[in-house]
Amino acid sequence: MADSEQTSGRILLVDDEAAILRTFRYCLEDEGYDVAGASSAAQAEALLHRQVFDLCFLDLRLGEDNGLDLLAQMRIQAPWMRVVIVTAHSAVDTAVDAIQAGAADYLVKPCSPDQLRLAAAKQLEVRTLAARLEALEGEVRKAKDGLDSHSPAMMAILETARQVAATDANILILGESGTGKGELARAIHGWSRRAKRTCVTINCPSLTAELMESELFGHARGSFTGASESTQGRVSQADGGTLFLDEIGDFPLALQPKLLRFIQDKEYERVGDPVTRRADVRIVAATNLDLDEMVRAGRFREDLLYRLNVITLKLPPLRERHEDVMSLAERFLARFVSDYGRPACGFSPEAAAALQAYHWPGNIRELRNVIERASIICQQEAVEIAHLGLGGSSEAPTSTVRVGAPMSLEELEKAHIAAVLASSSTLDMAAKTLGIDTSTLYRKRKQYNL
Repeated sequence: MADSEQTSGRILLVDDEAAILRTFRYCLEDEGYDVAGASSAAQAEALLHRQVFDLCFLDLRLGEDNGLDLLAQMRIQAPWMRVVIVTAHSAVDTAVDAIQAGAADYLVKPCSPDQLRLAAAKQLEVRTLAARLEALEGEVRKAKDGLDSHSPAMMAILETARQVAATDANILILGESGTGKGELARAIHGWSRRAKRTCVTINCPSLTAELMESELFGHARGSFTGASESTQGRVSQADGGTLFLDEIGDFPLALQPKLLRFIQDKEYERVGDPVTRRADVRIVAATNLDLDEMVRAGRFREDLLYRLNVITLKLPPLRERHEDVMSLAERFLARFVSDYGRPACGFSPEAAAALQAYHWPGNIRELRNVIERASIICQQEAVEIAHLGLGGSSEAPTSTVRVGAPMSLEELEKAHIAAVLASSSTLDMAAKTLGIDTSTLYRKRKQYNL
């Protein structure tokens, strides 16, 4: 099978009749599915420990084993897996009980190859949609933000990104906060041969080392307090697709050897489960930090950096993309006035000039926030300077405030906090950048009326 035609599903067959297993396997493998078979509950559980399956065809009559008991175990061990019950006419009532216990559907034996293929296609489509839902949640309409460009520097980056997307090389995206690193990562996935599989994102600063390991690799039921069921982990969810490690500079140092091992060998273990698993995942990482400096400071592994930056793409800040400011502003305005049912349909010449002259310390994220606010408060067709909230001046604080300037420490602190807030998506992230706790940042905001 060509690389571009990847297997579209992993199927487990559980039946104690060898002839049924053989017939089902041939039928499904002819459709391009990756198929494994088990003739007992013990064999099925062993396979579930070693591999990840999207779909299971389960016979309720397994000799001495009870199919309903195995189904219950499957719901704990692999809750993401779709299960289709295969049963004889005389056991249809039991199949209905199985559906109530968590099975997705049932087939009555003997069933035709077409019935089997149709059932597999239907359940795998549902499984694929469910797997993508989480990745797509919150990303609606964001995929192209900041990527269409008239800036020569940005156009060169996009051209390189399209070229390397066709490979499986790991990519490191660098750039200030708010420059569109996440959007570029998702675009690279969409341009790649892996586009039909999932692009899974992990936000590295949001988790401790322990929670990050569970989130990344999954965990076994009972492996720690609160682990009431087994989970796949993001690596397994991204199998065949792309894993985007957002803000990789904040990845826990203690966990970096395990990430390095996975990148090198494609092997990992779930928390609390010694079974070694494999996943075919392309890695894209992004950060606004200086990883070389972090390596020198002993806060990031040099060998991990070498593995991550096979290809490096550095996004220019918005202040270096003057050609794109108005096209982005107009796109955001059209979106938000549609979302909120507001009357604005353009910018006054003065407002446009202010947008062009502003320094944009928070980059595209700040521009999006400014335009969203303006679209809400503007009660007329043209957005004016007053609606933009840029302080009535086209100059940003960072264009006039610098270390060593003739100004007080208080003025310098206020300008720095304002710039960090503008470039951070949450108060927690801003507080972490500033090296203070969230409550202190809250007091500073009140103090400086930010």
